Amino acid sequence: MKKLFLIVALVFTTALVAQEKKQATPDQTKPVQTVEAACGQCKLGLPGTTCDLAVRIKGKAYFVDGIHIDSLGDAHAKDGFCNAIRKAKVQGEVVNGRFKASYFALEPEADKKN
Repeated sequence: MKKLFLIVALVFTTALVAQEKKQATPDQTKPVQTVEAACGQCKLGLPGTTCDLAVRIKGKAYFVDGIHIDSLGDAHAKDGFCNAIRKAKVQGEVVNGRFKASYFALEPEADKKN
C-alpha cells in the first residue's frame, strides 16, 4: 500500500510540474499577444471562490491553464494579481473557454510618479 501511495504521489507531482513548465522564449512561428493579466475572480469578474490567473483578450476574460497564479509572485501582495491588473506577453490559444498558455511573461511595471 505504501508503494502504491508513493507511485501515485510521484505521478501527480510530475503532472503538476509538467503543466507549470513554460517556454523560456516565445515560439517565433506564432504570434505573441500583449494582454491584461490578473486574478479572474478579484479583478476580471469571472465566477469562482478561489483566486485563479486569468487574461483579458479583446475585452473578454479567460482563466489560464498552464501557469499558476502564484508562480509569478504572491497574488495577494500590493502589486499581485488580486490587487493589480498587469500586462503580459503570451502565446497560446483559447480552448473550451480557457486560455491554454504555451508562453507567459509579465511586462515590467511602469514607473509610478507621485
